Amino acid sequence: MRELPIGIFDSGLGGLTVAGEIMRALPGESVVYFGDTVRCPYGPRDPHEVRSFVLQIGTWLTRRCVKLIVIACNTATAAGLALAQQVFDVPVVGVVEPGARAAVKATVNRRVGVIGTVGTVESGAYSSAVRMLDAGVTVFSVATPRFVDVVEQGLRLGDGTLEEWLAETADVYIRPSFYEMARDYLDPLKRSGIDTLVLGCTHFPLLAAPIQQVVGPKVRLISSAEETAREVAETLEARGHLAEAGAKRTETFATTGDAGEFATLGARVLGRPVASAEHVDLPALEELLSDDLKQRQTVFEEAGACS
Repeated sequence: MRELPIGIFDSGLGGLTVAGEIMRALPGESVVYFGDTVRCPYGPRDPHEVRSFVLQIGTWLTRRCVKLIVIACNTATAAGLALAQQVFDVPVVGVVEPGARAAVKATVNRRVGVIGTVGTVESGAYSSAVRMLDAGVTVFSVATPRFVDVVEQGLRLGDGTLEEWLAETADVYIRPSFYEMARDYLDPLKRSGIDTLVLGCTHFPLLAAPIQQVVGPKVRLISSAEETAREVAETLEARGHLAEAGAKRTETFATTGDAGEFATLGARVLGRPVASAEHVDLPALEELLSDDLKQRQTVFEEAGACS
């Protein structure tokens, strides 16, 4: 079990911010990352559909014999974490609770903002997670779906590392069009008096600098990546499943989209080369959702476990 990889998945490239933190925190661990770029973004989709995606990709990962699954997508975590934890035989970790935990630790005035996709915000997942940790913290949530498009499109603008892209395209963030969009999203949170802002989508850490510029230096930004990596490490350690020192480490990347493009753009997010990526045919992935899994999803939803 120790030598098996950690499985990580997201709707696209954003989850690589979580994968990168896990790789830094656990340098001896092998990783299998799956980016569902063809169906990205998940945010506007129906939660039932997103849960189906979670089961499909979770099944694909378990067939790769992973020892733990990380849902590195806030929308998929909100919609499908509980179901995945019931269905799969390995631990499944999401990114919402770690992000909420980090925010509760960070806030001083106990007023926390959350930005995310429509699916994440409408689920109320962060509000529920924060209340479970500290019922005295007030959460203000705003959906910012266009931020996902900015990241996905921006990464395709040119070559080089993410840092180079941000430097070369810094004008994007001071153009009136972007500033006006960001201000419309974030000004209500500023008026609410928040001192902490959760980046409730794994794409958003890639926009941390311009978001900080809009909300101001007194608001602390929270990404769930570091806290998620800590939870993964603690879970594996508790089970005695951490990789042994000196073990041979591998990284595998897969996508429903163009494999070459994913490798190129993934390298920009991670800040180092991605040797290659495997293409996974979407119809073949959809076929992994067996009748048994469909039935279990139906039972889960009819029981109200997703509400």
